[in-house]
Amino acid sequence: MARVHVVCAYIILLYIINNLVSVISTNLTPWKNTSFPYETLHVEIATKLSQDPTSIKTVSSDFGKLIQETPTAVFHPSTISDIARLIKASYTAPTPPFMIAARGRGHSVGGQAMSKDGVVVEMSSLVDGGIRVCGCESLGFYVDVSGEKLWIDVLKTTIEHGLAPVSWTDYLYLSVGGTLSNAGISGQSFLHGPQISNVLEMDVITGTCIDIHIYIYTSHDIFA
Repeated sequence: MARVHVVCAYIILLYIINNLVSVISTNLTPWKNTSFPYETLHVEIATKLSQDPTSIKTVSSDFGKLIQETPTAVFHPSTISDIARLIKASYTAPTPPFMIAARGRGHSVGGQAMSKDGVVVEMSSLVDGGIRVCGCESLGFYVDVSGEKLWIDVLKTTIEHGLAPVSWTDYLYLSVGGTLSNAGISGQSFLHGPQISNVLEMDVITGTCIDIHIYIYTSHDIFA
């Protein structure tokens, strides 16, 4: 009699596991782009990819509405490590690498923040970044800030210390990473140079998923 109960319990357990696997597979693999290597993606990446029609539509047009490129999915990272895993997945994919584009607040033009049949990374989803005002005798005062943060928030934080950025864009509701990727031209550029000229250092994840620390004035080979 005990043997019958054990067998029944085993069958029920298998049934539950099979149903769980079926549900997970249904949620993670409804890809329209059959060439996208979703089957090889780590679960930590796959669960943060979205094919929600509203999200896809939002990232399928640039700010000027002149270019439309539809991605396969939108990636919502929580940490920088999530982005590194996504880049590594593309770089090591058995198929040709899929395109990845970072999107700040959606003000880029010319299709810069778009990725046809690839993945658009919503940088605003990051939650581990911050804004810290620092200072030392050799460098003076500076701010340590994540690329997804807005310049308006950088200003508010620095003002609390009686400081302000030397050069910024005239419209402040732009992401730090977004403006730096385009140099960051503003009304102060004629006097202090563009924003990128006032950056001391940055952390960069390369296309081969190497996280490197760049000192702007000594790492010219990185940009060659």
